[in-house]
Amino acid sequence: MTTQRLAAWAHDLQYSTLPSDVVQAAVRSFYNWAGCAIGGSSHPAATIAHNSLSPFYGNPASSLLGHRGRIRTDAAHAALINGIASHVHDFDDTHLDTIIHPTGPVVSALVALAEWKGRISGQDFLVALIAGIEAECKVGLSVWPEHYDVGCIGAAVAVSKLLRLDQVQTAHAIGIAATQVTGLREMFGSHTKSLHPGRASQNGLLAALLASNGYTSSTNALEAKRGWANVVGATKKDLPESLDEWLGTSRNGLVQGSGSEMMGRWEILRNSFKPFPCGIVCHPVIDGCIQLHQELQAKGQSCKDIEIVHAQVHPLVLELTAKRAPKDGLEGKFSVFHGGAVGLVYGRAAPSQYTDETVQDSEVINIRDRIQAEAEPALQADETQIQLTLRDGSKLSKHVQHAVGSLHVPMTDEQLEAKFKDQCAAILGDDLERVSQACWQIGSSPDVAEIVQLM
Repeated sequence: MTTQRLAAWAHDLQYSTLPSDVVQAAVRSFYNWAGCAIGGSSHPAATIAHNSLSPFYGNPASSLLGHRGRIRTDAAHAALINGIASHVHDFDDTHLDTIIHPTGPVVSALVALAEWKGRISGQDFLVALIAGIEAECKVGLSVWPEHYDVGCIGAAVAVSKLLRLDQVQTAHAIGIAATQVTGLREMFGSHTKSLHPGRASQNGLLAALLASNGYTSSTNALEAKRGWANVVGATKKDLPESLDEWLGTSRNGLVQGSGSEMMGRWEILRNSFKPFPCGIVCHPVIDGCIQLHQELQAKGQSCKDIEIVHAQVHPLVLELTAKRAPKDGLEGKFSVFHGGAVGLVYGRAAPSQYTDETVQDSEVINIRDRIQAEAEPALQADETQIQLTLRDGSKLSKHVQHAVGSLHVPMTDEQLEAKFKDQCAAILGDDLERVSQACWQIGSSPDVAEIVQLM
């Protein structure tokens, strides 16, 4: 009954019962996504996708972000290409318990639908966004750490909510989405990494549209013997119990009730926003290296005085971001060695530190080659211990207990706005402030399409 229970929960979710912090988290998630999608709109991954697929575009109902309404396509292709753009810089949000990037697949589908259908209010949009993110993260948690490519399911739930599908139709949409879920880690550092959320968005949109017209699937798609969870979580021993824990009525399950009678846990409140455009497990090392850069400057020294850098990191860092010699900007995003190097060399890690030119810079390579990383299981995922040995034999150390951008040190609204403007200024020009404010105010919008067309 897991699939049907999730469908019923999403169907019954109402804006009027949402806590204010959950609504604000949804606004922040949308705002961060918009900046990332606009900022990634001119990346070769998005451009190649647009140029390759434009001969197949249908009814021009939805916008490609970053073009302020001037380039339009059908909703399905818009969901795909905006999804690619929103993730290509690896600057989008992260649900830290699963490493899922939840908003990209969900909002890319919702935005395409909102323009196509028209007159979708900001409140309806936000409740659909919340339903999609909760579904995506709860489903991911149920099989973690076996699998986390679940954006298609989140998008399907969100679009089902916005289309006002009934519980049975929503269950069918979940099933149609679940049979399409895939994604390979081998693609990290290539254009195809960003295809994952783009395809997830497009496939989730299609799943809900098919279900809205009577297309059927299994309504037990998540939990059945040959269903999604048993396929992707084949080695997880406690799978039935885990499905019940995260998609049931336990203290970690789907939120039921409100106020003092509330049960369950909101996953959107555990979502985080990246200060650095790379794999999030690199962030503690980057944070620490930026601080060490500042300490070196204060002592009248620089990265040229460094002999060796030794970093103790959580094991996931070396599992996900161990590219020792990245050859371009995309691969640099999955190299903790590059992240540490730019932190030490530049004292920052913005998109300009993840260009092909920076990855191939001789000074960066010199420091990168001096960095050693050692997995330490006792460390938390947002923690690191770094020691610099300088050429004169002296040492500098830095312990980062919780990296900036983590749940313990979250980005403020002001920091999110600075991030948005840094990504979008060259694209939006004089309209930058107007678009920024419109995105912050999405909850009061009578028609989300009006905001999208500004972008």
